[in-house]
Amino acid sequence: MLSRVADRIYWMSRQMERAENMARILGVTHNLVLFGTKGTRDPNLLAPLTITDSAERYFERKKPLSLDALIEFMVLDANNPSSIISCLKGARENAHAVRWQITSEMWETLNTTWLEAKAMRRAELAGGGATRFLDWVKDRSHLFRGVTYGTIVRGDAFNFSRLGTFIERADNTARILDVKYHIMLPSVSDVGGALDYYQWAALLRSVSSFETYRALYRDQIFPIKVAQLLILEPRMPRSLAACFDQITQAMERTHGQHDRAARRLAEEIHARLTHADIEEIFQGGLHEYLSSCLEDIAELGRRIQTAYLVSE
Repeated sequence: MLSRVADRIYWMSRQMERAENMARILGVTHNLVLFGTKGTRDPNLLAPLTITDSAERYFERKKPLSLDALIEFMVLDANNPSSIISCLKGARENAHAVRWQITSEMWETLNTTWLEAKAMRRAELAGGGATRFLDWVKDRSHLFRGVTYGTIVRGDAFNFSRLGTFIERADNTARILDVKYHIMLPSVSDVGGALDYYQWAALLRSVSSFETYRALYRDQIFPIKVAQLLILEPRMPRSLAACFDQITQAMERTHGQHDRAARRLAEEIHARLTHADIEEIFQGGLHEYLSSCLEDIAELGRRIQTAYLVSE
C-alpha cells in the first residue's frame, strides 16, 4: 500500500475516534457542571481543555470560560483542530481521498455524518440539545467502527484503520485518567466523599466503564481500582492494555521496510502493561506513570508516521 494511502486511512479512523472521545468528555463535563457545586465548576470546565492541550488556544480568544462557550469551542469551532466539527471534516476528507480503498458503506457513513454535522447550528446545542448532539456523535462513531469491521477486507487498510483507532483511544484514556487524578484531585476533606465518588463515577462513564467496574469489582469506587481497570485490565476495551493488544496485533500483520523501531516500542509498551502491578504504579506516582505512557504513545505515533505514513 502507498504510504500516502495508509496515512489517509490511519487518520480517517483516528479522527473519528477523536470525535467520539471529545463527545464523551463534553457529555460528562456538561453533567458535572450542571449538577456540581460552585467550587468544582471551573476545574470541570478546564478539564476538556487540559485533556486536549487546547487551553492556550481557547484563552487566546479572550472569552470568559463558561459551559456554552466551551461547547461552542469544542464542538463547532472550525479553527480548533480538536473540535468535533474539525475531526468529522478531517475524517470525511481523508475518506474521500481513498474511496477506492474503503467500502461504500464506510464512505456513506462518514459523508452522511459530516453533512448532518455541518448543518448543526449553535442554537441547537442549547440546553438538552447539547446532550442529544453528543450522543449522536458517539452513535455515528460506533456505526462507522461497526461498518468498518463488518465490511472491509482484512488487509493493510484494515490494519491501518485499527492502528489509528487504538492509538487515539489509548492516548485519550491516559489523558482522562491523568486529569482526574492529578488536576482535579479534591481536597483532603473531599476524598472518599460524595463529590469524589461522583467525579470518579463520571470518569468511568466517560469511557463506558461504570457497569464494567461494578461487574468486575462489586465494590465502591476506589481510585486504585479505577486505575487498574483503565490501565491494566485487558478485558476492558478502552484500557491501555486492551488498546495495545490491538496495536501490536495490527503491527504484526503490517510489514514495512523501516518499521523495526516502531514495532519494538509497541512491543515494549505492551509488555510493560502486561506485567505491571498497580500498587507499584501508585507507589511510583500515577501521574508520573501516565505522563511516561503519554510520551511513549506520542513517540510510537511518530515512529509509525516515519515507518509507514510518510508520503511517497
